[in-house]
Amino acid sequence: MKTIMKSFFVVVLLLMSAGVSAQVPIELGVKAGANLSNFSKGDWDAKVGFNAGITADINFAPSMYVLTGLEFTMKGGKNDIAGVKLTANPMYLQLPVHFGYKLEVMSGTNIVFRAGPYLAYGIAGKAKAKKGSVEESIDFFGKDANRRFDYGIGGGVGAEFGKIGVTLGYDFGLNKLVDADGAAKNQNAYLSLGYRF
Repeated sequence: MKTIMKSFFVVVLLLMSAGVSAQVPIELGVKAGANLSNFSKGDWDAKVGFNAGITADINFAPSMYVLTGLEFTMKGGKNDIAGVKLTANPMYLQLPVHFGYKLEVMSGTNIVFRAGPYLAYGIAGKAKAKKGSVEESIDFFGKDANRRFDYGIGGGVGAEFGKIGVTLGYDFGLNKLVDADGAAKNQNAYLSLGYRF
């Protein structure tokens, strides 16, 4: 796992340094939006959360770029078992490396397609159980609980209007939350609004 993580960061650094040394335009930006997350296994319902972060578009060829950055994102799900309402609210710092293509439809307006891997690390979050007025919560990433490290693949489609962009995307986790056969993985759909400087 550590080898995968180190390799991933090396690729990101190489892409960024190649962009700087070749005077490739790098556009920094900010983004924020809403999530609709769930788990891949079990009778869980989708839960609403949010995402926010900084982005970097590395334009390495006409109409082609690499999107990376660092974002805060909420995942999880909710469930109701025999009158007990369960809610999982894990929060992650996430680093995507998506390869993208911009299709110009008119001057200053692009349709954007992107896809690629991501790495994420759980920084906080609670798992709550509530029945009537009684509520209990535990640390989602506590001792002998869920794994903090997550990775997966994601993609999105969006539109750019000058420096403003809107993206609809989906991330599918490939790492099990716990070490067990058939364990759940993260799933997350998102809608975000961004601005590039």
